[in-house]
Amino acid sequence: MAKIPFIYDIRVGWADCDPALIAYTGRLPCFALEAIDAWWEEHIGYDWYRLNIDQNVGTPFVHLDLDFLSPVTPRHVLNCEVRLRKLGEKSVTFQVIGRQNSIDCFSGNFVSVFVVADAFKSRKAPEDIRSIIEPLLIEDEGSSPD
Repeated sequence: MAKIPFIYDIRVGWADCDPALIAYTGRLPCFALEAIDAWWEEHIGYDWYRLNIDQNVGTPFVHLDLDFLSPVTPRHVLNCEVRLRKLGEKSVTFQVIGRQNSIDCFSGNFVSVFVVADAFKSRKAPEDIRSIIEPLLIEDEGSSPD
């Protein structure tokens, strides 16, 4: 069964751009993180701030990689597709694909771990969160179900 992708739209502004008139390199991970934050809020009802403060669940990042495919500019809305790729015992992996005008501009992987926020100690993914997000896992296009 196909899953509906989560798309978060970002208006890229003049202040996001460098002298070459494209988005600063450092803004692209920021755009992706903004989209992941919106994914959390959409699916579990908490953004990162409320997840940390109200639920005492932190998800600091331990890895990210980003491939640059086409320049991002203020000319079009940036559509960031967030895909949950892996849910481990203590970690979660997202892929974010940024597109403008149906052209892939960047693709990245973002891995974070679950921690007790106020103690910053490792923990398993909370069962209430796991039960909500596990069905949202999106398989690689090339893989087939077992």
